[in-house]
This record gives sequence, C-alpha cells and structure tokens, in this order.
Amino acid sequence: MNNKVYKDFSPFQGNAKGKGDLWALVLGGSTGLGLATAKKLAQHGMHIIIVHRNRKSELEQIEHDFKEIEDQGVKLLSFNVDLLRPEKREEVLTEVKNKIGGKCIKALIHSIAKGNLKPMTDAGQTLKNDDFHLTIDAMAISLYDWVSAVFEKELFADDARVLSFTSEGNTKAWKNYAAVSAAKAALEAITRSIALEFAPYGIKANCLQPGAVDTQSLRMIPGHEQIIKHSRERNPFNRITTAQDVANVVYLLCKEEAAWINGCIIPVNGGEHLN
Repeated sequence: MNNKVYKDFSPFQGNAKGKGDLWALVLGGSTGLGLATAKKLAQHGMHIIIVHRNRKSELEQIEHDFKEIEDQGVKLLSFNVDLLRPEKREEVLTEVKNKIGGKCIKALIHSIAKGNLKPMTDAGQTLKNDDFHLTIDAMAISLYDWVSAVFEKELFADDARVLSFTSEGNTKAWKNYAAVSAAKAALEAITRSIALEFAPYGIKANCLQPGAVDTQSLRMIPGHEQIIKHSRERNPFNRITTAQDVANVVYLLCKEEAAWINGCIIPVNGGEHLN
C-alpha cells in the first residue's frame, strides 16, 4: 500500500533534481515522539536526519522503522551516536553539510529523554546534585547546543522551526520527577530565548506540551500507570494523547501558515489541561 501523501505539500520538495529539498533533524528520533514525528514529516515529503543512541539489541526494530520512513520516497540519514558529546555533534553536522549542503534544515526536533528519576528522600538511592546536572544538560541545554551548532554551520533554511517537548511536570510536582521537572522548566526558558534571539534569522521556536503519551520514557516514571489513568479521566475525550497526535501538531507548526507562531508553550492534549 502506498502511503505517500506529500504531493499536497510541495514546499518541502525542491525541483526534479532535488535542489531546494528541505530536511528535518530529529534528535532522539528512533522511538516515541521523535520517531512518530519523523514518520509524519516524511509522509509529507520532508527528508529526515535522525540522531539517536541505541543498543544493538534494539537495532532490528529501529531498522524496520527507518525503512518505513524511506518507503515514503524521501531520503534518510541516521547516526547512532551519543548526541550529547560535542565532538559527535560536530562530526554529525559536518557529514550532514557535506551530503546535503547548506540552508536545508527546515525543522529541528528535540526529543531527548535522558535523565534521573530518583526520589529526594528515600532509604536507598536519592537524587544528587550531579543527577540534576546530567538531566538538565541532556533534556534542556542540549537544545541550545544543537540549535547553535546548526546555526553556525549555516544549515538552517530561511524559515526554520525549532520544536521540543515539555510536560505538565514543568509546573506540577510529581514524586521522583524533580530533576526532569527542572529540565523541562529550563527547556521552556531556553526555547523562549531562542525564539527571541534567533528571530532575526527567520528561526521560530516553540515547545509542545503533550498529555501523557504511553512511550518508553513515560513507562520509566514510577507510578506511570496512575499518570495514564489520571490523564484519561481528566481528558474530555476520555483517552490519552498518542504519539501521532503530537506528530500531527509538529507537522502543522512546520507549515508556512504557522510562521507567526513563536515562543509559545502549546498544549497538545485534547483539552486535558482544562480539568
């Protein structure tokens, strides 16, 4: 079955020789929200770059998912590296520029979920200062590191979008979530500053705040079953948010018509925040 639908959205495609094609750089794009986003953008003709970090035991499924992206008729570059290491970031972006040229990255999607989920008080292992640093560096500061590096290499397209994923834990206290909560608050602050300071270069930055999505990352949170149950009960549609729901909004924000949305924290939860 041919699922290609990008012909209705020609701005992502260049001419017959591939000149002017646009790409999405997805950080953490092998699972969850990042993967769903990569698949959605590929369906609409955007070429995909995925930077991820996975074990050998996970690669068979990942290769299957990546083939689904390529089956949409787009090009795919993937890098299984530690994207938090500066030298790896430099290697990836140098190779990207050599292969696709400059001013081609339409969207930078930050979907990095790496942090510590430890309690502040417990008889066992408790949250330490280093845990905050690791989590905030990975889930917040890395957004600026990558935006800055892509900008310096002149890889951003003229009308580029920077999108990342926050959570309701940005303002609410959940047990064992302190480090991630701090990271999400920092991510939103960094996004607002990117939106302000990179605007003269045509770059817009926004955070999406999904409701609870049943992903590997959510399942790592102690008590995630209750989070899902509570989200479903609060939601006007009596269901939780899906990764596809979130990917659909990413796609909308990458369209030309969304160019005036900048510096926002946007709920993507079907109205769950109303209750």
